[in-house]
Amino acid sequence: MSALASLYPQPLWQWFAQICAIPHPSKHEQALSQHIQSWARGKGLSVVEDKVGNLIIKKPATEGMELCKTVVLQAHLDMVPQKNADKVHDFTTDPIEAYIDGDWVKANGTTLGADNGIGMASALAILGSSDIKHGPLEVLLTIDEEAGMTGAFGVEPGMLDAEILINTDSEQEGEIYMGCAGGVDAEFTVAAKWQAVSIGVKAFTLSLTGLKGGHSGVNIHLGRGNANKLLARFLADNAADLDLAISAFNGGSLRNAIPREASVSLTVPAEKHRQLVQQVVDFEALLKQELAAVEPALKLSLTDTTTPEQVLTADVQSTLINLLNVCPNGVMRMSDEVEGVTETSLNMGVITTSNSSIQVLCLIRSLIDSGREQIESMLSSLAQLAGAEVKFSGAYPGWKPNPDSPVMAIVNQTYQDIYHKEPVIMVIHAGLECGLFKKPYPDMDMVSIGPTIRFPHGPDEMVNIKTVGQYWELLLAVLERIPARA
Repeated sequence: MSALASLYPQPLWQWFAQICAIPHPSKHEQALSQHIQSWARGKGLSVVEDKVGNLIIKKPATEGMELCKTVVLQAHLDMVPQKNADKVHDFTTDPIEAYIDGDWVKANGTTLGADNGIGMASALAILGSSDIKHGPLEVLLTIDEEAGMTGAFGVEPGMLDAEILINTDSEQEGEIYMGCAGGVDAEFTVAAKWQAVSIGVKAFTLSLTGLKGGHSGVNIHLGRGNANKLLARFLADNAADLDLAISAFNGGSLRNAIPREASVSLTVPAEKHRQLVQQVVDFEALLKQELAAVEPALKLSLTDTTTPEQVLTADVQSTLINLLNVCPNGVMRMSDEVEGVTETSLNMGVITTSNSSIQVLCLIRSLIDSGREQIESMLSSLAQLAGAEVKFSGAYPGWKPNPDSPVMAIVNQTYQDIYHKEPVIMVIHAGLECGLFKKPYPDMDMVSIGPTIRFPHGPDEMVNIKTVGQYWELLLAVLERIPARA
């Protein structure tokens, strides 16, 4: 951590080192929140924790900038908790082991939390500064962004005085974001029915590991393997020939992360053991051939287990396999308006088996409401055909682009003045909280910027050190150029 704190800009990296040291996965942000509140009050800053747990910290303008429009810097307190299978780590108690690797900061076997820890660190560093010029300043730190945007949903009118919001949750230096996708959770439920295990069977766990995973918005177009879908494909191709019976299917851990790992507990007649082994070997070879460019570490393994007490009935197993195999996943449509950006996508994120049901949690994203509604309709039809249930919840709106945004124009011109090149004005397929803020603050002018972060929502997450400095310089220059109130 001491090595991080020596990087440029030091105030930002010193804060990021503190953030890494305090566990803060989604729904467990309170320790970090209390640390920040104690620090802010010690600095004499106004601090409010709202009803849902968001923090609003206010700082007066520096001398001579009192008449500038108020700006709110916005970040989220939580991080995505993902780790490699062989990494021993408890995200609720253990610090993130961040380290420098050449031009990047990475974490040892876990997500780094640069999403959105770097943005949060920049806001806190500015709050703690005595020599950075800015007008009246507010910092909004929301909770639970990664697991449902609970904090953003809880932001109420009157909490903020700002006319301008700068979201710090973007992940590519040189790009300015002026819009984002909305989304909704879709949860299938297949009622479980069980039967006794046949005599003369052998039991195994089939596991798929080593996939890259990643952010289901930012990385969905890269063609990476989805562990849940790939195991469903194996079952659809081989279950009947092998007289295979399923006792459990579990995969993925977050609806907004492409699942890196999945496993199926199963039985086959003893005489079909060798056939199963060969089918697994053949399927692994096929996947390695198909996904060689994007999933070089893919691994399919079969291990002996104790015989289960029960397996799914044949009709329920058939329903489950066919549902998982036919359910759409990945990019549904690319945007016509913004070149190279995904318009609508679906991620089959989590599969869990309990005694009463098998649940499949997906996340639909779309830049347009009609795109999201089309996928909802498709999944409703699929559930009806399969004899399953599907429920939609947690819908959040997209952030509609405003090409005439004054703050976007300021950021654009400032970037050109500093770096002598034009930034790319973008709409991001990921879900930013800006769309939700537009409900209580419809007239607030918004923009989103950030450093370059690769592979968020997975253990390969890394942040580019140079671009953190560039993001910092841009942010400070923008704050200095905020105009006076009308």
